[in-house]
Amino acid sequence: MASVLIVNDQSLQRLGLRMLLAAETDLTVVGDTASGAEAVRMSAALRPDVVLMSGPRSESDDIPTIRRIARPTHLTAVGRPSGAAEHPSRVLVVTSSGDQGYAYAALRAGAGGFLLDDATTDELTAAIRAVAAGDAVITPELTRALIDTVRHERAPLPRERPVGLDAFTERERDVLVAVASGSSNAEIAARLSIAPTTVKSHVSHILAKIGAHARVQAVAFAYEYGLVHPAA
Repeated sequence: MASVLIVNDQSLQRLGLRMLLAAETDLTVVGDTASGAEAVRMSAALRPDVVLMSGPRSESDDIPTIRRIARPTHLTAVGRPSGAAEHPSRVLVVTSSGDQGYAYAALRAGAGGFLLDDATTDELTAAIRAVAAGDAVITPELTRALIDTVRHERAPLPRERPVGLDAFTERERDVLVAVASGSSNAEIAARLSIAPTTVKSHVSHILAKIGAHARVQAVAFAYEYGLVHPAA
């Protein structure tokens, strides 16, 4: 059973999401709020597996909120072991297709997944399950849009344990280059003649090695280390 905290500044949307998730036998909503500050407090108190956040919202503190939820190393609730902060809730953001700058900043803050706001019910619930399980989720359409932002900034994303290219197998390098081109798992599988599940496994290993939460962070890594280069 994966627990979910809903963060959305529209009361009707919060109600709709509650009703939608209530129909899933393996998902449970532990709370909802419109406030970023309240989301941080509730996340620390309730320890949901996933914080489902709409964005950008009307508040101006989305990015600090995501950072405080996803990386609450400074928070230790009374009565909870200090090590609990080492396993924070994961943030899944639902955003519009035109929010590349916001999405990039949120990923740098620690968001673990992104969906476009036109995602189907099945896509949303599948993404919640995947993020709860520790997988990184980001739609290929948004990955492609964010690549331009990564190319423009050319700034490395922070990594807890910086690694070099020698940390990857030859196949992982191939997959990393394909991810940096904006290819989906299915496209990578076809290109490399491997199963989509194998691609997913390679992507998970790559993200783990660079301390990343989502595919676009792997894109930044690939550009930083010269595996791919900005288009002229």
